[in-house]
Amino acid sequence: MHDEPKVSRRALAARVAFACAALAASALVPAHAQDAWPSHPISMIVPFPPGGVADTVGRPVGEALTRILGQPVVVENRAGAGGGVGMAAAAKARPDGYTMLMALSSITIIPEADKVLQRSPMYQLDQLVPIARFTADPTVLVVRTNSPWKTAKDFIDYARSHPGAITFGSSGNYGTMHVPMEMLKQSTKTFMVHVPYTGAGPAIVGLLGEQVDALATGPATIVQHVRAGRLRALAHWGEGRLAALPEVPSFRELGYPITFLQWSGLFVPAGTPAPVIAKLRDAARQAAADEKVVRTIGTAGTPVLYQDAPQFAAFVEQDAKVMKAVVERIGKQ
Repeated sequence: MHDEPKVSRRALAARVAFACAALAASALVPAHAQDAWPSHPISMIVPFPPGGVADTVGRPVGEALTRILGQPVVVENRAGAGGGVGMAAAAKARPDGYTMLMALSSITIIPEADKVLQRSPMYQLDQLVPIARFTADPTVLVVRTNSPWKTAKDFIDYARSHPGAITFGSSGNYGTMHVPMEMLKQSTKTFMVHVPYTGAGPAIVGLLGEQVDALATGPATIVQHVRAGRLRALAHWGEGRLAALPEVPSFRELGYPITFLQWSGLFVPAGTPAPVIAKLRDAARQAAADEKVVRTIGTAGTPVLYQDAPQFAAFVEQDAKVMKAVVERIGKQ
């Protein structure tokens, strides 16, 4: 009888020791899980329909990341609200490394538009962490080749003498196709009618189908149509000349001091574990240098202009400041 309590105490001590060991082991599981990342397919949200810049960049990058990471990276097109629907979905996703976002520069515009419109924010910029920039191109003003405008001067002169007669398509209110056109309207003191679509792809279809007269978008989505003789590029929102369209002047060259870059970059939800972010940064660096990625995006008319996370984060922060001022000038739409 005297030995039984001793046995019980020993048993209890053993159980406590086992429980402590189990707790310690369970505390290490997340670290082991992070080391094993990725262990199943990853979702890449593209917040626009197929055919736009984000999709043109996202698909070859996704294929490269699949090869590099050894798990499928599945592109999911979630369009709506000028990209806001997909960006909000990514911002609110579980921060475990299995959701990423291929965003355009509208990611910095939409939170400011929400403030101007006094509407509930779809997301905040600090809910997303920049991983890598892949491209950064000025938008290009294009019209159909059967239009009466041969030059940017023709277009602007007509807009001035016929207020409201020209319509332009976009990927949605305050999107990367809308904002540069509003900048052009302000700079030239003209009025043109905005027709929002759900993305660049549908907007380009609308232009080709004579639903609208013009639009501004990245070279990657229109170069093939320019080369095929379906569209005419009149001017762009960058500086100097574009390699893909060397004959097209910039608005600055024409005396209008407006600049707009439509960039693309990879983000993950805030709170994603640091080891996962480090692996993804390395994978993104490799993807940006991947021969197939460079060739595919280059053939579409845009070069890869890679930035790693620290430089990209600073770039995004500066772009957000510039776009805040632009959106405030545009006001409510």
